[in-house]
Amino acid sequence: MAKNCLSRALKPENLRAALGATIIITALGTATVPAYASPGSASAQEDRQNRPDDTNKINVTASQVLELARQQVGTSENARGGGTKFQQWYARSPRAMETVRRDGGNPSAYLNAAWCAMFVSWVGEQTGARPQVGWDAYTVTHARWFRNNGRWGTTPKPGAVVFFAWNGGKSISSIQHVGFVVKDNKNGTISTIEGNTGNGAVEERVRPKSQVVGYGYPEYAA
Repeated sequence: MAKNCLSRALKPENLRAALGATIIITALGTATVPAYASPGSASAQEDRQNRPDDTNKINVTASQVLELARQQVGTSENARGGGTKFQQWYARSPRAMETVRRDGGNPSAYLNAAWCAMFVSWVGEQTGARPQVGWDAYTVTHARWFRNNGRWGTTPKPGAVVFFAWNGGKSISSIQHVGFVVKDNKNGTISTIEGNTGNGAVEERVRPKSQVVGYGYPEYAA
């Protein structure tokens, strides 16, 4: 089974944010779960500002996104759970400061944090598909971004962003992991490319659909 994005220990002294996970360590060292923002809040405004629309349409195809993701297979983290270019890119990105303000912690915490969502975000950035793929380090918020922009569903499609809950939960709040769909195998499973899986690497996997919460659909070029 893949590494659970919730499983990495977060040290209070480093004020680590929940990055591709659910637990956030506050300045007091207590674990909390961030409530999703109500309409009109800063997070809801962010959803609207980042909404995929006609001004953000791109020429990147699902095949191009999957090809870049596949080229990363074998990339792995170090013994501290860090050292990947995905974490390093995210920690230096403008988005890191936005998510730190939302979740707490500091940008350096991303360097050794669970990175499944950072991998998906990096692929979107490098292909020029970020407005459609989105970028976040927290799987639940990333999924809600797709849902709030009307790009959420239950049908696997190549290039879709797939969100998992290992216990079979179907609520967005139960999400623990994220990757890209390669194909629907038509036998109750999907083929995927995921970061932070196995022993902390980018790998191609086959997953049962029973573990899928839902799919985000980037607006790819035909």
